[in-house]
Amino acid sequence: MRRRPVLYTPQFVAGFAHALREARADLHDQHFKHLCEMGDLLRELAALRAEVEHLRELNAVVLARHRAEAELAGLYRDRSIQQALAAARDESKPLQ
Repeated sequence: MRRRPVLYTPQFVAGFAHALREARADLHDQHFKHLCEMGDLLRELAALRAEVEHLRELNAVVLARHRAEAELAGLYRDRSIQQALAAARDESKPLQ
């Protein structure tokens, strides 16, 4: 009767199992690091979103100020026109 050759010795199996345990531990550590980094990135994203919202509010305030300044300039112009129309012109003086 022929005997089959031994392919895997107990030492090989033990070494392979040890390598698998180390690989699993490395994967666990890497997964933990990724989770920590993702948490950091999510916190940074939340801070950036809050900053963008603040900048949008500031932009709205600046636009409102610009509209108010433009309206005020129009009111000054209207007042000047009304004052010019109301002023009596001296017919004896030439127009300048």
